[in-house]
Amino acid sequence: MIRESKEQRRKTMQAIKSESKLEKKVCSDLWRRGLRFRRNVKSLLGKPDIAIKKYKIVVFIDSCFWHSCNIHGHIPKSNTEYWHTKLKRNKVRDSKVTSYYKAKGWNILRVWEHDFKEDFNQAVDKIEKFIKDKKLN
Repeated sequence: MIRESKEQRRKTMQAIKSESKLEKKVCSDLWRRGLRFRRNVKSLLGKPDIAIKKYKIVVFIDSCFWHSCNIHGHIPKSNTEYWHTKLKRNKVRDSKVTSYYKAKGWNILRVWEHDFKEDFNQAVDKIEKFIKDKKLN
């Protein structure tokens, strides 16, 4: 195996988009259903995938790999120590972000990537219902 230099690795990592195809598909479906929101709001902790500040609503779409899903999450076979540390750090960060929003009185929803793979429309319905219910409260 040929190892990349630190500079090559940095360039590779910078090229990774922070927004997934799944996120784009979910957001466009919600938009078609008439819901209005902001995406990847940098001013909010954790840069939520969907946010409605007026109603204190944030939604995170968590990928099974990066957020260590108990069902589908796994540690790659190479460089296991790095990945174990990295994915554990992600999980701790997710927990802190969730606690932060709950403490501030925000409505937070986390939806797993596998929920969309199992039944895309049902997962989008769940987000739509969550947003509509919280807007009424």
